[in-house]
Amino acid sequence: MKYRVLHRTRYRYAELVPLCHNVIHIRPRDTARQSCLACRVDVTPTPAARRDRRDFYGNHMTWLSIQESHQSLTIQARSEVDVAPFRLPADGGPRWEAVADAVAAPAGAEAVDAAQYAFASPYVPRAAELADYARPSFPPGRPLLDAVRDLTTRIYREFKFKARSTTIGTPVLEVLKHRHGVCQDFAHLQIACLRSLNLAARYVSGYVLTRPPPGKPRLVGADASHAWLSAYCPGHGWVDFDPTNGSVPSDEHVTLGWARDYDDIGPVKGVLVGGHSHDLSVSVDVAPLPADGDEEPTTDEAPPKQEEDALC
Repeated sequence: MKYRVLHRTRYRYAELVPLCHNVIHIRPRDTARQSCLACRVDVTPTPAARRDRRDFYGNHMTWLSIQESHQSLTIQARSEVDVAPFRLPADGGPRWEAVADAVAAPAGAEAVDAAQYAFASPYVPRAAELADYARPSFPPGRPLLDAVRDLTTRIYREFKFKARSTTIGTPVLEVLKHRHGVCQDFAHLQIACLRSLNLAARYVSGYVLTRPPPGKPRLVGADASHAWLSAYCPGHGWVDFDPTNGSVPSDEHVTLGWARDYDDIGPVKGVLVGGHSHDLSVSVDVAPLPADGDEEPTTDEAPPKQEEDALC
């Protein structure tokens, strides 16, 4: 599947901002199943300095410095990506206990890289309560991917998606207690459960295609940033799971990048002078590109989606 992705973030400040520095992760990553065919990032006001590079995890990162007084900041990315489908391996992978042992004593570059994702990180703790929640999905001898898929399904069924019920800083243990949150919370929760069992899991930032009700046109800007996770499975590499939707991502998920948790890979992060307070609006649109000879899909305009954390 090929998609056109438009991601626009706009800050409006109560007072003038004379200076700000920002780091953005907004260009889709190239992976074994995904190719970023094109990406253009426009920033208003125009930055006085701008550098593009890779971060520690290999994600595309852009550093911006805006050195003129401004009362709004707009960052807009237009990307085209090609995503191939995926299906879980039929064998389910090695026994989960064997994978935990391999992560604890890594041998080889792949396992050493994976081991860094087994430790606690700013938004993802390791705790006995999290291991206890995960254990029903991990009986002795169960193949790793079967166990992770079962945990994905349990989170989907037992937790309620509730917009604006949490913030970026809501602790995972609080999400576990109250059983509600948004995609970021569910990704952090499942990662924390896996790490608490000494397994390696990483946070994935990106987008997911949303479909309108039957007979209704797509609304431009009606999507949102999304988050899910990858679990490390020797012999199969990293395998994605989406607890918000209870699914295994295939060709309707677009990957921006991955890291330990949201703190490493948030779309926009920065510091500023002044401003006092701000309003944030985020608009995301993921649209399938028509096949050669087909007409563009019909869409209706929608206002930018308001999100405190710019996530689903």
